[in-house]
Amino acid sequence: MEKPIYLVGYMGAGKTTAGRILADMLGWHFVDLDEAFREIHGLSTADYIRTYGIDDFRKKEKYVVEDIADAAPFENVIYATGGGYPCWEDNMDCLRELGTSIYIRWRPEHLAKRLSLTDLSERPVLQGRTEQELLAFIAPQLEAREPFYSRAHHTIDVNLCDEQSDRRIAEELFRLITGA
Repeated sequence: MEKPIYLVGYMGAGKTTAGRILADMLGWHFVDLDEAFREIHGLSTADYIRTYGIDDFRKKEKYVVEDIADAAPFENVIYATGGGYPCWEDNMDCLRELGTSIYIRWRPEHLAKRLSLTDLSERPVLQGRTEQELLAFIAPQLEAREPFYSRAHHTIDVNLCDEQSDRRIAEELFRLITGA
């Protein structure tokens, strides 16, 4: 059994999409921790934050990760974490102990472009922002989160922003994990 892999990075970094592709490539299980949160609490992360606030959400999110890790684990599993999860309390330490953590690092301008093309209603802090407003929001937040994300065991840098980004991220992760 391989240690679980935890994908970390800013929202929109491709943790879920590339993580699913990677899991298929490896024949592993995939768990999106935001989806697990929804299953456990009956609300999406966005709805939970709107209803109960970010602090309560972060506490519950931590319990979800710990509960899943304590349950009978899947063999060979990739987890996509929430973008802010590694930055709260000792969560990055927890991920490093539970498995192998990999940071998917993007430039702020590429994240802003990428996120502007998505449905921002599922991302309450970004909702209603233009691409330029997204960049103005993302750049300082990403800079503040960098010390947490960069503590991951490994980092992959994404230098392209195109329709093949998620496939390329998955291929880079595959090479990192398998040494191929």
